Amino acid sequence: MAVLWNSFQGKVTTVLIGATLILLALNSVFVHQMALNAQFQQLRHQLTVVARTAAASVDVDALTSIPMGREGVNTPGYISIRTKLEQIRRDNPEIAFIYTMAPTTRSGIWQFIVDADPIQKRREGITAFPGDKYDASRFPEMMRALSEASADTRLLRDEWGFTLSGYAPIRAKDGKTVAILGVDMLAQDVYNTQRAVHFSTLALLLFGLVMSVLMGLFISRRITGPVKELADGTRRVSEGDLTHKVIVSGTDEIARLAADFNAMADGLREARQKNNAYFYAVIQSMVRIVEAKDEYTRGHSERVAEYAVKIARRMGFPPKELDTLRHVAVLHDIGKLGIRDVILNKPEKLTAEEWEIVRMHPVTGEDILRPVFLDPRMLEIVRSHHERPDGKGYPDGLVADAIHVFAQIISVADSYDAMTSSRSYRSLPLSHKAAVQELLKYKGAQFSANVVDIFCQILKEDNN
Repeated sequence: MAVLWNSFQGKVTTVLIGATLILLALNSVFVHQMALNAQFQQLRHQLTVVARTAAASVDVDALTSIPMGREGVNTPGYISIRTKLEQIRRDNPEIAFIYTMAPTTRSGIWQFIVDADPIQKRREGITAFPGDKYDASRFPEMMRALSEASADTRLLRDEWGFTLSGYAPIRAKDGKTVAILGVDMLAQDVYNTQRAVHFSTLALLLFGLVMSVLMGLFISRRITGPVKELADGTRRVSEGDLTHKVIVSGTDEIARLAADFNAMADGLREARQKNNAYFYAVIQSMVRIVEAKDEYTRGHSERVAEYAVKIARRMGFPPKELDTLRHVAVLHDIGKLGIRDVILNKPEKLTAEEWEIVRMHPVTGEDILRPVFLDPRMLEIVRSHHERPDGKGYPDGLVADAIHVFAQIISVADSYDAMTSSRSYRSLPLSHKAAVQELLKYKGAQFSANVVDIFCQILKEDNN
């Protein structure tokens, strides 16, 4: 042992093992904390999005009509809002409680209005009927929700138990906050999601310790190059590049560690893809909320997406771009969450004020999706799907090529499906032939001429 220590190789091996162990330990702690923090922030963001979306769907007139008292649960306004909240909870199974509250004249004391389960803890003498009081001063993020959507920064406990909650203001037409909507995730659910991070990090740490010792003992003379490659890979992965591959030739321990590192990166990439898919599923549930508000548009977004992808495929766009278009097309009308049901389902001609509200739904959709879509093109497409080549569209009055080509495609697909579907303002849908004639009539003005020609050719082929 003394001979080994006195040799240059022995000293390098010992120093390498010590340095690698320290680096691995620090890196594991950092990655572990970063993963836990990222996961917790993701949960907070998710709760905020669900709360904001649900708040936008609440009928303010019905909410303010509910009398404060147990008799309020029997009123039509209470029943309709509670039904909607229950549906939202079913669409988002991670949510344990969903409710609405409003401040009272007493500082920090609020009162329940509608709770999806008002007798949850009745045996303990705790209820959430209209008018039941609640000490909101304990929860700063709940108080903050009177002005903007927010979520708890840590797990908090009240008489209902430990929860992580998200909140959003419910605003009247004049923009004044009349109440807040809250959604709660139980603490046990949060702990369960974080437990997997603990176990995977511990397993990675133990595996790394074993491999570090083996590398130091057996291949210290050839360690510099592979370690540099691994360090670069760690940096790339920590910066978010989960597609990076560490290339180390040979069959020794470092080569195997590189393979395991790549497998870990693949696992992280798959996990991120699953998280993205989950976020997209959450957003799709928001679309279902929009379509649930308008009985005439169920399935509209999916049909528009199918038409749009057919057009783009014929135009030669690659599969990755087609996936982007499909996702945006499904979500293009999500801004209608901010439009009241009475306007969406109104059979008569809209007033100027109502029409202005409708014209704002692309902007509202962009605002809703901004925290989720990191690609600015997707936000641009949602905002611009009602723009026209002649500059008479909204919200920005863009002209011709200033309009993103995918927005032009969605505009044509959206209009065709609207014309061939039942709508509140039209007793019968147009026939396929009549709808095609309308597209041809307004191509170059309301619609891109190139997109209309391609779509009409596709429809002709499909109907032959």
